[in-house]
Amino acid sequence: MAYYRTTLIYTARKDCRYDRNIVDTQAFYRIKMRKESKISKSVIFVGYACNNHCRFCMEQDKRSMPVRPTHEIKKEIFAAKKRGTVYLELIGGETTMRPDFPDIVGFAKKIGFHTIMIATNGRMFSYKSVAKKLVEAGLNSVVFSIHGHKPEIHDYLTQAPGSFEQLKKGLTNLQEIIKRKQINFHFGSNTTIVKQNYRYLPQIGKFILNHGIVDSEFIFVDCNEGGAKRYFEELVPKISEAAPYIRKCLDLGGKKDVLHWDIRYVPLCHFPDYLNRISELHETKTFNTEHIAQDFVDFDALESRKKWARKKTLRCGGCALYNACEGIWVEYLKHYGDQELSPVKKISVEQKKMLDAYNTNRKHER
Repeated sequence: MAYYRTTLIYTARKDCRYDRNIVDTQAFYRIKMRKESKISKSVIFVGYACNNHCRFCMEQDKRSMPVRPTHEIKKEIFAAKKRGTVYLELIGGETTMRPDFPDIVGFAKKIGFHTIMIATNGRMFSYKSVAKKLVEAGLNSVVFSIHGHKPEIHDYLTQAPGSFEQLKKGLTNLQEIIKRKQINFHFGSNTTIVKQNYRYLPQIGKFILNHGIVDSEFIFVDCNEGGAKRYFEELVPKISEAAPYIRKCLDLGGKKDVLHWDIRYVPLCHFPDYLNRISELHETKTFNTEHIAQDFVDFDALESRKKWARKKTLRCGGCALYNACEGIWVEYLKHYGDQELSPVKKISVEQKKMLDAYNTNRKHER
């Protein structure tokens, strides 16, 4: 199925992701002209199948969608490269479950992508042969999903007994292969913050650092769709209750050898002293991001999130961080309201410098 055609008319879903059958390529080029100075990043979904069953997964309702053929994924990778993308992120589902995945990675390398990155639960990397094939194919960046510092938490959330031990083995295998081959490689991690693990975030952070990862993001769970929306009361914590533990975890990132140690998808009023640890501020200044999947296409994923997925309320009026903040998930407000949002009236000189850099960037985008 062709995912674009040249037309001045397109349809958009409520979340501003475009229907695959009617997509405006002119929209892409208008965005591209606006943001030439940024790194062009394509996030391509290779399918929604997964060997974990994470309780909070936003793709939970898509697991039964048909497996995407290899040629279709390669076609989208090639099209992304032709549009000028240099950074390729392949996600799912779980990408490494595909028998053809080394071939897909090899194709991306062959046509000249600088960065070929995946987010993974790490379980298939516990098989050293799989890890070796993917590295040799050209994979050079891996982000491991680590949702607990012990199996009682991680395996509960993934609903896959033994997944924590496989994750650790997979990380060790990959680190050993990279050390032996002496090649440039990026290791990262992400942790989804839910009720079951937020009190343990400092311990999870220490676990991550102790396993040699110094580039991490801690992600407040997306509750707009999937598992977290369906089981909201069970999974989604109040931001006011989670914030103290998040801040303690972020403090671990103050070490000089830590590259990136950020929080993601939170209202800034709870983190005025951590503006240098807000993922969205870095992301918006650095990347031009598009999302390509079998069921949607979004040529400006960052702007779509701000417009449709997250929201600020009247309580946010007058906040010194208003322009930089994306607010909080729309679904969160439906359940908990906005009483936890508290406008920041005054910021320090250092905070203002960070926000001025961000706001200057936003003016350039327009």
